[in-house]
Amino acid sequence: IGKVMKILFNLFIFNLLFFFSQMLFAQTKGKMSAEELDNFLQSIFAVQDEDINYADLYESFYQLYTNPIDLNRAQPEDLKALYLLSDQQIQSFYRHQAQFGKFLSLYELQAIEHWDLETIRKILPFIRITESNFAQDNRPLLSKILTEPNNFFLLRYERTLQKRRGYQTGNYLGSPDQLYIRFRTSHSKDFSLGFTLEKDAGETGIDFWSFHAAVYNRNRLKALNIGDYQLQFGQGLILTGGFGVGKGSETIITTRRNSMGILPYSSVLESNFFRGIAATYEIARNWEITAFASQLRQDAILQQVENDTVSEAEAFINALQQTGFHRTARERQAKGNIRNTSYGTNLTWRKGTNELGFTALRTDLSTPILPLDRNYNQYEFRGVSNWNLGLNYSFVWQNFNLFGETAVSKSGGIGTVNGLMASLTEKWFMAAVFRHYDRNLHTFYGNAFSENTRNINETGFYLGFKFQPSRKITWTAYFDQFRFAWLKFLIDSPSDGFEVLTRLTYTPSRNVQFYAQYRNETKGRNLANNVNSRLDFVVPSQKQNWQINLDTRIPNMLSLRSRVQFSDYQQLGGQRTQGYAIVQDISAEYKGFQASLRFALFDTDDYDNRQYVFEKDVQYAFSIPAYYGRGFRNYYLLEYSFSKKLTLWFRYTYTLYRQQKSISSGNERIDGNRQDEIKMQLRWRL
Repeated sequence: IGKVMKILFNLFIFNLLFFFSQMLFAQTKGKMSAEELDNFLQSIFAVQDEDINYADLYESFYQLYTNPIDLNRAQPEDLKALYLLSDQQIQSFYRHQAQFGKFLSLYELQAIEHWDLETIRKILPFIRITESNFAQDNRPLLSKILTEPNNFFLLRYERTLQKRRGYQTGNYLGSPDQLYIRFRTSHSKDFSLGFTLEKDAGETGIDFWSFHAAVYNRNRLKALNIGDYQLQFGQGLILTGGFGVGKGSETIITTRRNSMGILPYSSVLESNFFRGIAATYEIARNWEITAFASQLRQDAILQQVENDTVSEAEAFINALQQTGFHRTARERQAKGNIRNTSYGTNLTWRKGTNELGFTALRTDLSTPILPLDRNYNQYEFRGVSNWNLGLNYSFVWQNFNLFGETAVSKSGGIGTVNGLMASLTEKWFMAAVFRHYDRNLHTFYGNAFSENTRNINETGFYLGFKFQPSRKITWTAYFDQFRFAWLKFLIDSPSDGFEVLTRLTYTPSRNVQFYAQYRNETKGRNLANNVNSRLDFVVPSQKQNWQINLDTRIPNMLSLRSRVQFSDYQQLGGQRTQGYAIVQDISAEYKGFQASLRFALFDTDDYDNRQYVFEKDVQYAFSIPAYYGRGFRNYYLLEYSFSKKLTLWFRYTYTLYRQQKSISSGNERIDGNRQDEIKMQLRWRL
């Protein structure tokens, strides 16, 4: 342990010296590389302590990176989709364009009111300005698809080298190999075509497939998607397509959802998407209507009414399963038992940055849901059908943006989320969000702003601030107060809580960044030592997190990241427990070769102090594991481009736990204290 600590300390000192040298000799020329895109997303969308799937978000930005937005043709929703511009900045952009005409150079952006250099630097990788009288590509669609440079075929393989208990006992029916195959060709705002195949570890073969074909902007037909897709309208209270960032170190812009419309689905999550057809049509100036229909098979264990004749009509389920795993006989028994039929529409009026929309959705299941008889389940969805109606809005007036959505479900439950974003001065920004979701509100595809993972049983008020006294210094903070009017899992009474975060970021140049962050979350939980009681006492529990992070880099050569994070957890009247992680990242690149290494040391007293740290992975894959227990975790990621068309990735991860004789439990258990994982990926551009 002492040797490892000494190595990490020396690396931190080296990074600190590198930091001061960069301050003296900082350069800000050059465009963001694809390798930097991972770091860029981390700095904007900070993960706190939950594993969030970033595949869709990353792909959205990568699409913009390879097909930048043409500022001379951009619509307000295109600029909102960047999550980097306030409504005040978007309004200033269109006022400037109306006054001076089409842009001729990116240097003109500096003349736009409210557009500072830091904002311009962040969006540069995702924007462009066309020339040649802005001529459009009028070739046939098939010709454009066959010649589109933004296409790829992806083949990924991964495996844990140690044998888990499920393979030893025969409970897992397939091999421990995980396979992922994907093809996609697309051009932003024009077309998208692709398919995805996946086999999870333990499954017997390719177990999931996805396909989509989409076209955009064909006269009045704004979008048409056949196959798999997601939908996002308003604040996501009824329909959310996976682009809700929520609470994080970016405390202002990410509190608001943006209406993205129809989004092709290419992820491997086997739930929360639609399979069928969706289209958006411009029925009049400023008016668009979207209609969609879907039928998707979902997993669930069929139950039977006791002491009765077994028949499909008498079957029921306790809940839909969303893991997507089909490794054991029981998991395979649950596969595709439920037929989910959904259809609906959205009508949107949009003028400039203002928007008003109405959404209707109906979902019918082939088998009724009857939740387990538990106190906290009393208001959960029951039956075979549900419908939602909702109204959403977003209006901008001077420096203020008002936005919100209100929805009702078949049960009579009502939900509403309403917010305000404001530029108080050129340096001060503020956001406020109020939400209330009834205990009997049921939205199968909703994911609006909330503390819970679902929009149900919650009332809360969020207040966020951002202060930029100079281009180099940014301070962000938020306070979020919430209350749950009914019981929750492991919380046997109504409860409340609050969350506070503050972060100070210092960026002396594009190549150097330092930040310090503190987060405190206090909420009610069942008394830990009251395990024998049927109804537990709920007492306040508090978790605090501290982070210190230093990033430095020499463009196209070397980058270093040093991070120390610490947490403590205490329940009222209980013992205080702690945890920490010390992480050092090193990345280097030379011509077509790139290498990233991590050395991490972690020590946590319990699961409440688990440490989440973003890890670099192969392209289009994400890793945000929980460092839990005591041990080391290292990974080595290599990337080599044989040519412009062929790129290979290899990732090896090594985790060693101290004072443990096994890892995980059940079928996932590994005997021993070591876990080795390999991942290989091949990308071929056609």
